[in-house]
Amino acid sequence: MLTREALRAHLLDAGLAGVVATSREVSLRSYRLFAARDPRALIGIDPVRDWGPRELLGLMAERCGVSADPRHTSGQDVIDPDRTLAALDAFAGRLAAVAQRGAPVLLGTGHPHRLLGFYAALAQALSAAGCAVLTPAQGRRVDITTRFGLRTYRLDYDRGVALVREPGTGRAGGEPGAHTHSPLPVRTALAVAAAGGGPLPELVIGDHGWVCGAGQLGFEAIGPADTDDPAPFVGQAEGSVSVVVPLDDAVRSEYYRPLTHYVLNRACLSR
Repeated sequence: MLTREALRAHLLDAGLAGVVATSREVSLRSYRLFAARDPRALIGIDPVRDWGPRELLGLMAERCGVSADPRHTSGQDVIDPDRTLAALDAFAGRLAAVAQRGAPVLLGTGHPHRLLGFYAALAQALSAAGCAVLTPAQGRRVDITTRFGLRTYRLDYDRGVALVREPGTGRAGGEPGAHTHSPLPVRTALAVAAAGGGPLPELVIGDHGWVCGAGQLGFEAIGPADTDDPAPFVGQAEGSVSVVVPLDDAVRSEYYRPLTHYVLNRACLSR
């Protein structure tokens, strides 16, 4: 069993917490965009209150452990590993609660290159515990505006985890899916599930637009977020997102495996 102390050491060694790869410049730019209500930074959250860049910096210092000094404008950002551990415990608590009820869940990611394995392991464990892992809107078209223009994707599922792919791609070519911050995929999945009479998820597990988009629609949502993604943390502060785990969301995929083991053990879902 992975101890809390061993996981803390892993978070630091792997760059999941401590000094992370995300630059201070990128994070501060995201806070400015969010304050201006740019959809690229909101990723599905419609803030109740106005958040200025300094307020966002204060929130991220509180929730992630980044420097609260606005004069610190360059270098690498920092995540407090103890905040990550506390959030992982809360994350595991929500998994345990939904597993005890055998409630339906929906998992999705905008970071399939890095986080697909993490979510797939959760999906497998929740399914084994009696939860229905939902897969609504399989193959449905989703048009997403990107910095390269309008891109057409299709909603797909890999081991119970939703993601988007460009039409014509699939696992046979080794493509795990596209990177996206958009809330449109989760909105599409939930709309199709509702139109078909359900079931609807009692918990949505994901990142980027998946956690923000679901939370904004009133579904309980939990997931990880990096220092340059203030939207989930604002959602948590305002009550639309249940749990946000601060961590670097772009390290090597195998570095997330100890986190998987830890949360499944804490949730009593290890086999």
